[in-house]
Amino acid sequence: MKSHPHPERPDRLRAIAASLATAGIFPGRCYPIPAREITQQELQMVHSLEHVQAVELTSRIFSSYFTPDTYANEHSACAARLAAGLCADLASAIFSGPAKNGFALVRPPGHHAGIKQAMGFCLHNNAAIAALAAQVAGAKKVLIVDWDVHHGNGTQEIFEQNKSVLYISLHRHEGGKFYPGTGAVNEIGTEAAEFAPDFTIISAGFDAARGDPLGCCDVTPAGYAQMTHMLYTICRGKLLVILEGGYNLRSISSSATAVIKVLLGESSEFELGNTVPSKAGLQTVLEVLKIQMHHWSSLESSFAKLQSQWEAYCSENKSEKFPVLTINFSVRVKWLMV
Repeated sequence: MKSHPHPERPDRLRAIAASLATAGIFPGRCYPIPAREITQQELQMVHSLEHVQAVELTSRIFSSYFTPDTYANEHSACAARLAAGLCADLASAIFSGPAKNGFALVRPPGHHAGIKQAMGFCLHNNAAIAALAAQVAGAKKVLIVDWDVHHGNGTQEIFEQNKSVLYISLHRHEGGKFYPGTGAVNEIGTEAAEFAPDFTIISAGFDAARGDPLGCCDVTPAGYAQMTHMLYTICRGKLLVILEGGYNLRSISSSATAVIKVLLGESSEFELGNTVPSKAGLQTVLEVLKIQMHHWSSLESSFAKLQSQWEAYCSENKSEKFPVLTINFSVRVKWLMV
């Protein structure tokens, strides 16, 4: 009832559903699966018993807060169990065959929820639960790509030392000044090796979208569609997309619709137009490559090529803009961990 509603609110799902209906996607071209509440046993594969009990306790309270920005009412625990249960079942259905791929239109989001804590609007970690469900169904290696504008510190914590799940986060960092302050370029995990996933999950936050009040970035629906298309090819289209953040209703609905169109097999032309990366952006890419190539040998040639082009460009032009370069990565078996 506050004059300024909390950004993580039910309207987020309503806006996406309305956009899908307008586009004739759902109902029409997709079908729903029933949502069930995740069991305590399944939750404890990811979270501590104390955390599970703390979330459940909120069902007895009209209003409560885990952190100053992470709220719960008496329905939140049930909503979180339904979201986690649906993500688990959808992962199983996709890997086992009944579903080709899927988009989990769920809230609350999950990627900040760690082993022992709820934070950043997140109660249970939906992507982590889905990854383990895929492995129960038979997946040996699971790739999680998180393009939410915030680092998914909870997912990273859960899989930090797990050699069978590779977590990649694309996020704003600002030298640790952007929430949650984690996810520096030198956070590389442990036991890293060349990776060949047989199941892919996208933690799809749309708060890096143009117009989002929290992310303040400029990713377009075509940009999200292009990233989906790139990941779609890795596991023969066996792809689970899970909604995370995103708080501009127009941006989140148009971006989610663009992603789902790719899942439906629609081909699109992705034009870069006059878009070029900033000087700071290219320097960040080089910094990441310089660290990661010590763990991923496939990146060495890409780093050398980009470095030489960058040095040549800087010696000739002092502009803040840099021409678009194409870096060829072997997306089938080799990935960059951030």
